[in-house]
Parts: sequence; C-alpha cells; structure tokens
Amino acid sequence: MLFSLDDTRPGEPFPDPSLAETDPDGLLAVGGDLSTERIVQAYRQGIFPWYGESQPVLWWSPDPRMVLFPHELHISRSLAREMRKKRFQITFDRAFDQVIQACARPRGRDDGTWLVPDMVAAYQCLHRQGIAHSVEAWREGELVGGLYGNALGGVFFGESMFARLPNASKVAFVCLIRSLAGAGFRLIDCQVYTPHLQSLGARLVPRDEFLSLLDDAVHDERHFPMEVSCA
Repeated sequence: MLFSLDDTRPGEPFPDPSLAETDPDGLLAVGGDLSTERIVQAYRQGIFPWYGESQPVLWWSPDPRMVLFPHELHISRSLAREMRKKRFQITFDRAFDQVIQACARPRGRDDGTWLVPDMVAAYQCLHRQGIAHSVEAWREGELVGGLYGNALGGVFFGESMFARLPNASKVAFVCLIRSLAGAGFRLIDCQVYTPHLQSLGARLVPRDEFLSLLDDAVHDERHFPMEVSCA
C-alpha cells in the first residue's frame, strides 16, 4: 500500500519506513509538500524525497541502505596521488547555488533530472537555514566539481555530486569526510548503491540497522565544520 500525504499539513507524520514498497524498492509515500519542516522530519526518520519531472513528490526509504562510516573511508592509491598534487582548492558553502544547479543538470543527452525546480528551491531554503551545505572543488578559480547534502546532528545526508574534471568530486568528497570526522560526525547517508560510492568505502546495511544508527547519531550535538581538512 502506498501512503498519501496531505500537502496542507506539513507536520503530518510519515508512515513507518518498514511499510515501504519492495518494488520499487523503498517507495513509501506520495504527495505532501517540500517545506523545511517536512524535509527535516523525513531525514530524521530515514526518508528522503526523490522524484522526476511531471511526477508528484515521492518519498523513499530503501532497504538496504548505502552508508559510509567516516573511519571506513577508502582512498585508492591513484586518488591519494591525485590529492598529493593539490590541483583542486576545496571550500565549504562558498557556492551552494552553483553546486546544486550543476547537480541538477542532466548527465546525458537523453537523461532527465530528479532535481526539479521545486527540489532545488527547497534545498536552497535549507541552505539559508544552515541545514544544507555544499562542498566545492575549484581549479584556477573555476568551479569544476562538488557535492551537497544536509547535516543534522552527527549525520550528513549526501544528496548529489558532479564533476567537470576527473577526480574533482572524489577529492571534494574525501575532504568532506575527513572534515566531518574531525567534527565528530558518525554517519554519512549515501542513500542508494553506486560503484563510485562503494569504491570510497560506503557499504550497504539493512534498513533496520540504518534506522537504529540514525536514531542514535542524529541527536548528537554536532556542527558542520567551518574549516576544510584534506589531510
């Protein structure tokens, strides 16, 4: 059964994630709005919005869940060599709008985007409230890669990344994870499996295990780091 949310009630509770569909994996609810209150409530319960153009808002909680524990970050030899070259300058929250707009662009000629204008506007609002953050990779003053996500308690919820030069987003990601570890963050939610994330140390865990970890870490008193640490 797919649950329907009322877009006039931003405080309406979400259904239990264990009730999500198995096909497609993790689809839990449809409808509702993209207010800050609703989105924060969703992330705290292990739920996130993800939908395409001409679709209603769809809410997901897949099983299993792709996560990264900061101490399990894996840096390949080739990536370590790239980082030693220091070709990229990494910053935080310097160009959030540019990063999310770059992430929203279709990746191929026939591809659409799940970052529809309403989603972009919602995360821009979250950024203004200090919840959503961006990581930028610069080369000679030009933005060449980056990523963005939400920080709640001791959890960073990664959303999307892009790269205009090889390894730009990987270097940005590594610097983010090292900085989050230094700030005491305990969990990075990567949502769904990709080989790219697996190569960096992320792994799948059962949803019930993820929700237990989330419930513990999201109540930590942590703050998104102000300084970038790539060492």
